[in-house]
Amino acid sequence: MAKRIIIGDQEFDVPNVFPKSGWLIALLLIIVFGLWSSFYRVELEEVGVLMTLGKYHGEVGSGLHMKLPAPFQTIIKVPVKRELMMEFGQRSDMKKQNRRINRAELEEESLMLTGDLNVAMVPWKTQYRIGDAFKFLFKVRDPIGTFRDMNEAVMREVIGDRSVNEVLTTGRQEIATSMEQKLQEMCDQYDNGITINRILLQKVLPPKPVQDAFNEVNTAEQEKERMINEALGDYNRIIPRARGEAEQTVQQAEGYATDRVNRAKGDASLYNDLLKAYKKAPEVTRQRIYLETVADVYPKVKQKIILDKDLEGVLPLLPLGKEGK
Repeated sequence: MAKRIIIGDQEFDVPNVFPKSGWLIALLLIIVFGLWSSFYRVELEEVGVLMTLGKYHGEVGSGLHMKLPAPFQTIIKVPVKRELMMEFGQRSDMKKQNRRINRAELEEESLMLTGDLNVAMVPWKTQYRIGDAFKFLFKVRDPIGTFRDMNEAVMREVIGDRSVNEVLTTGRQEIATSMEQKLQEMCDQYDNGITINRILLQKVLPPKPVQDAFNEVNTAEQEKERMINEALGDYNRIIPRARGEAEQTVQQAEGYATDRVNRAKGDASLYNDLLKAYKKAPEVTRQRIYLETVADVYPKVKQKIILDKDLEGVLPLLPLGKEGK
């Protein structure tokens, strides 16, 4: 379309070249955008889900790839090899969707009712991995929001089956293990492509109004455990020693009894041998026994007086008051 210009008394028609220039610039921008959107890069820990006109087309691995320009084909990158984490009752980053998270929201997430109708604050972290990108994107409408709701539901179920003492003290590992199993079963049921790595329970606390009372209970429990451990230590140190001493005494008694029995049997056997010899030759045996007895007794006698009944003419003297040598 020409543009009319008046110079003096004359009018001139000037062709309008600007629309054509605008179309050329727009076409050039479209070509540049198409080329720019045709190349994409997938990182090592990601998988690219290729969409053609909004429909699932396939998955591509890591590296530099080319596709049809947008909006004909688009790519969704899913970090299938990265360990992801979701926090409950606390946040490393207190911002959520560009807004600050208040304390009331965190307390509401971690506030749990136990099986004995007590209340505990149970913050935790769920470490997970996206195992199947297709299921994660297309099997559930809001996979992240649904997964968060699943975490809260399973944790409340697990805490509701236990007493407050178990939650605060001895049952933490059992709670984490049960939570992992139940949450993985629910993920498989929903078929959302998520794999649970581990559940990390953080510092479990009672509600603020009763924290002092619970701290006193925990202190008493720890003192109880310490005294029990000390008693078990004394038991393990004293009882084995007493058993060893008793065993030694019993063995010594058994040895002594065996020795006395063997000696008695030997003495009885010796007596029987002497009796047999005596019966064969009484006089000889009697004389031998007498001589053996004298030979055994005589060296032990300190004062000795020897008399001969056939001695005559000699007055035997008995030196009283003097000890013979």
